[in-house]
Amino acid sequence: MTDPSNQLHLAVALDGAGWHPAAWRTDNARPAELLTAEYWTDLVSEAQRAQLDFVTIEDGFTLQSDDKFTPDQRTDRVRGRLDAVLIAARVAPRTRGIGLIPTATVTHSEPFHVSKAIATLDYVSTGRAGVRVQISGRPDAAKHFGRREVVPVTYASLDDPAVRASVVEHFAEAADYVEVLRRLWDSWEDDAEIRDVATGRFIDRNKLHYIDFEGRWFSVKGPSITPRPPQGQPVVAALAHSGDGYRLIASSADVGFVTPHDSDDVARIVQAVADEQHAVDRTDPPVRVFADLVVFLAATPQAAADRLAHLDDLAGTQFESDAEVFVGTPTQLADLLQDWHARGLSGFRLRPGTLPDDLTQISDGLVPELRRRGLFRTAYDAGTLRGLLGLHRPANRYASA
Repeated sequence: MTDPSNQLHLAVALDGAGWHPAAWRTDNARPAELLTAEYWTDLVSEAQRAQLDFVTIEDGFTLQSDDKFTPDQRTDRVRGRLDAVLIAARVAPRTRGIGLIPTATVTHSEPFHVSKAIATLDYVSTGRAGVRVQISGRPDAAKHFGRREVVPVTYASLDDPAVRASVVEHFAEAADYVEVLRRLWDSWEDDAEIRDVATGRFIDRNKLHYIDFEGRWFSVKGPSITPRPPQGQPVVAALAHSGDGYRLIASSADVGFVTPHDSDDVARIVQAVADEQHAVDRTDPPVRVFADLVVFLAATPQAAADRLAHLDDLAGTQFESDAEVFVGTPTQLADLLQDWHARGLSGFRLRPGTLPDDLTQISDGLVPELRRRGLFRTAYDAGTLRGLLGLHRPANRYASA
């Protein structure tokens, strides 16, 4: 039997045909269906079959690019996406148990719009919604909106003082954005809707609240137009690679995705996030820290290595990632997850190198091995995403005692 105190959490990050740029050219890929509801429903249903905690869905305001900071003109890569929130809303009624966390780029969007979209997703999914907040510092994204200038960033300029100042501002803006989201989700008390036909009272207007947020980037009156979500607060997640991101996770997120490359790195990052939580006096609930891993799985180590080599040949370049790249068997991956989990991680977000092949390997190979070791659930044990993650339903900040 699984010991809940020893249980790790497991999620997958879904993006197109998979995280390898040549994934769309493999035998089992479905490139003609990437923009269909059926494709995304099948992927999430496969993750649900393994009782994974949640899936994340990638999104952005620019076309995908091999260089994260600048556009490219390649025609041999998957380009183009559906809106992640709308994918999640379409998939939600056809799935059960599994959480749905679409990505929202907060740099150029309005928190009022995203708050009601994610609140709606929480209703549609009956309490399984979240959102991954993502910043964007690319000039080509800014030009879609024409409201601000951004400092161009390259790998070579990351230490430039002007670039550093811009990055710090983006993260500070994201923190304010999340604060507005959370206030808007609380702007309706849980019992604000009366729905009393006899008296003709549908709502108690005294239980709708102005949030009156005034900050450098946002001035939002409120209340929301959408009643408080089923979870009270849908799950907020963020990806971080360094101190600025760790600070955002510690102050604003329920779930933080990080990118360690070995067990010592795990311990260092977990401590860094804990230190940031202490700095902002956050104790309850502590953030759930997930390590990101890109995975290429097969029945033998050599077969997995051959798979990646074939993909690299198709792509014409060796695969690289911000996250650690794991190549091996599901049992070997279970060994790594068990070791890193013991170093303080709450869980893992696996990025399948190819879809559906590596996702199926997770369902049919990795999850049974983790269950054999008593490290993963055998069924969904909570009705909401917050419940799956061991997060309580928060009290409404505006409700009187």
